[in-house]
Amino acid sequence: MATSTVPAAMAALVATLRAASELSDVEILDGPPTVDMARGDVIAVGWSSDGEQAAQFAQTFNAAGARTRDEDFDIRCLIDVWSGDSDFAAVRARAFAVLAVVEDAIRASAPDPTAPTLNGAVLWAHLTQGALIQSFTDQGARAGLAFTVTCHARI
Repeated sequence: MATSTVPAAMAALVATLRAASELSDVEILDGPPTVDMARGDVIAVGWSSDGEQAAQFAQTFNAAGARTRDEDFDIRCLIDVWSGDSDFAAVRARAFAVLAVVEDAIRASAPDPTAPTLNGAVLWAHLTQGALIQSFTDQGARAGLAFTVTCHARI
C-alpha cells in the first residue's frame, strides 16, 4: 500500500503537461532546473523560485476502521518566461497564456473533463493559487508565475 499519492500525482502532472501540444515549445521540468532557464519558456513542477517546498500534504482517516485515508496536498510549480528585451507586458502576458494552457490540461486530464484526476492519480486536482514575480536581468524582462496545483486523493 502506498503511503502517499504525492509522487504519482507529481509524475502524472509532468506527463500531462508534456502531452499538451500547446506546450510543445515550453520545457517541462520535473523538479528544479539543472540548466540555465534563460533558454526559453520553462515550467518546473515541484519547484518554486525560493527553492523551498516542492509539495505539502496532510492525511486523515476516511472512515471508521482506518482502512483508507484521505490525502490533500499542494504541488508547487513555476512558469518562467523571458524576452531578451524590456517588454514586461509581453512576458507577463506570455506567462499567463502558459498558465491558461496548464489549467486547461489539468481540467481535461481524464476522459470526463469535469473529473480532473491527473489520469487517475488523484480524485481531483485543480489550480488554486498563483503569484507573479517580475524582474529585470541581464537577459531582459522576466516574469515568473508561481502556481499551486491542489489535489485530493484516497489511499
